[in-house]
Amino acid sequence: MTSLGTEEKSGGAIWANRPPGIPPVVPPPRIPLAFLAAGAFGLLAAGAAWGWVRSWAARDPSSDPVVAAVHLGVLCGLAMAIFGATHQFVPVITSRPLRSALLAWASFASWLAGSWLLALGIGTEEPAMTAAGGAALGVGAVAVAWNLAKPLGVRGKGAPVTGLRLALAGAVLTTFLGVAFVGDRQGNWFSLVPHVDLAMGVFGLLAWLGTTYVGVAQKLWPMFMLAHPPGQAIGRVALWALWVGAATGSAGLVWGLNALSWGGLGLAAVGMAAHLISLWAHLGHRHRPADLYLAFVVTSAVFGGAATGLGLAAALLIHPHLRLGSDLAAAALASLGGWLLVALVGHAYKVVPFMLWASFRSRGISSHPSGRQLLFRDLYDHRLAAVSYLATTAGAGFLAFGLGAASSWAIASGGAGIAIGATVAAANLSGKPVVLARQDFASRRQTNESPNPAASSVPL
Repeated sequence: MTSLGTEEKSGGAIWANRPPGIPPVVPPPRIPLAFLAAGAFGLLAAGAAWGWVRSWAARDPSSDPVVAAVHLGVLCGLAMAIFGATHQFVPVITSRPLRSALLAWASFASWLAGSWLLALGIGTEEPAMTAAGGAALGVGAVAVAWNLAKPLGVRGKGAPVTGLRLALAGAVLTTFLGVAFVGDRQGNWFSLVPHVDLAMGVFGLLAWLGTTYVGVAQKLWPMFMLAHPPGQAIGRVALWALWVGAATGSAGLVWGLNALSWGGLGLAAVGMAAHLISLWAHLGHRHRPADLYLAFVVTSAVFGGAATGLGLAAALLIHPHLRLGSDLAAAALASLGGWLLVALVGHAYKVVPFMLWASFRSRGISSHPSGRQLLFRDLYDHRLAAVSYLATTAGAGFLAFGLGAASSWAIASGGAGIAIGATVAAANLSGKPVVLARQDFASRRQTNESPNPAASSVPL
């Protein structure tokens, strides 16, 4: 017992006064929220970077400044945020705690430092910074894998856990492929073919980040749409086809085997099609009216379908028409990023308010300032949520169009949209909680109650 009441351990972390109904395996909100906040800042930086490198991107999408902008968006932004969501979802889905909350913080620090060092090192052509970033990312990937492997060892949990296992393997493989790539940049360890960076992009976006979304969607769509379509086979097809196709297609790109790359990309396209069919089934069986969440999910699916078409077109044209094929490949990768980014922001508006609500409840804050019960929808502004949807969607769309058409103004516009969308979403999801926490702190002082110092900031 402490002065705050009963404390419970979750994955080695203490969450004082855990609210009733929150399973003891769920980690304290401050862990996933730290990842998500860092991811939002990474997306803001990536958006600004796309504006800075717009001319390079229009001339040569594989140039170092463009690669640096990509790493800011993928590693500092998307990957960081998705790791945060994974640290929340894995214990919830498996009903097993993380191995250690301390390990979660170590992986956060390693990934934060490594992703920024790598991106800035590539952009500034500083070999020592690039090498340090690659090493830190390797440490972070191992820490995440070791922490999540324990709860993911559970059996009988279906497609979501299968997807998270595959995604974890994809994360580790992508990271160490990147470490090898960094080593080659340092000392020409290997004779790498020109398409190796494209291969890592395909594998990372599909076998790691994409598989994460495809897997957890099988759990989140039924929950947030109140939809329970019959059968689960299509979800498993999506997972395995996407992961195996990405691995095979990437191997074909690395080794220059056209038949292998074509077969792998075709199988990945089957996986994306199965994912979209699964979404269609959920939409047809939903019992919740259309809302902004539905707009995010459907728009994300449009980007996924566009990425599939652009990717197949790039594979067909890249040999006879290198520049056109390269531009289409860049547009396909940007569309994959849009698929993940729009889905991430949409689900953040569902998941972050729940985590903050639970944290408020643990601190004894259960009422809205008006006196009624505090609800999830009280923790963000729905008009600003719509603004973040429009900015994020426009940003991802303009970026994909700009890379495909080699248009610097469209690339800059895309970066601006992504930066605005990330900023609005982050401010929206933190603004009202900050106000509510300060009001509660002031109320405690006025009534001469002993104030909780932690309630004077955002409850994490």
